[in-house]
Amino acid sequence: MRRKLVVGNWKMHGSRIANAQLLAGLKEAGPWNADVAVCVPFPYIAETALALTGTSIVYGAQDCSAHEQGAYTGEVSSAMLSDIGCRYVIVGHSERRAYHAESDQLVADKAKAALAHGVTPIVCVGETRAEREAGQTEAVVKRQLAAVIHTLGHCCGEMVVAYEPVWAIGTGLTATPAQAQAVHAVLRAQLHAATDRSGVMRILYGGSVKADNAAELFAQADIDGGLIGGAALKAGDFSAICRAAAQ
Repeated sequence: MRRKLVVGNWKMHGSRIANAQLLAGLKEAGPWNADVAVCVPFPYIAETALALTGTSIVYGAQDCSAHEQGAYTGEVSSAMLSDIGCRYVIVGHSERRAYHAESDQLVADKAKAALAHGVTPIVCVGETRAEREAGQTEAVVKRQLAAVIHTLGHCCGEMVVAYEPVWAIGTGLTATPAQAQAVHAVLRAQLHAATDRSGVMRILYGGSVKADNAAELFAQADIDGGLIGGAALKAGDFSAICRAAAQ
């Protein structure tokens, strides 16, 4: 049975005081019978690492460069993330795809760069509301994932996949457990055709996951945890989601 993974995506939120309070609350509430991580803004990674020393909670980043090094002002490489102990990095989040015009291939290249330095990429896929209403959900997520599978080759079994329907991110809307499971099953089948590790790979659901819907979502056969946005900023809410994953 796959061990559940819950990842908090803080997005562009936080301050030194707020972060310290949040992490203190999580340390007090844990540990949980699930893997737990927080992906925080770049300036706070070092302080987060220090705060989480001695706990089972790990940390990561929200993006990385596809480049190894060089004259790329403002970019942060996977080698740098590895150097400061990051275990995970989110790549291809819908906000990056939409606001920074990240292509499927760029996302794949970032995932490859992360794996090359021992950082596990959390590869996000998901459709917009218009794409869902047009019946394109399966085609969209399979296209997004196919680029990563092709680029990673035999290493594709080392990534984590996160299905985040764009229409459910920060909107208060949530895919029903059945809707989410249906897409997760499609992704699992696609991974099965690409790697013999598909049965142990974790596919997370993200999109307005809350304490009151987490348990039902996580009970689905192919949903292995969550990539949590807004609820990850409140220790009580995030802890409740982690408890739901541990059931």
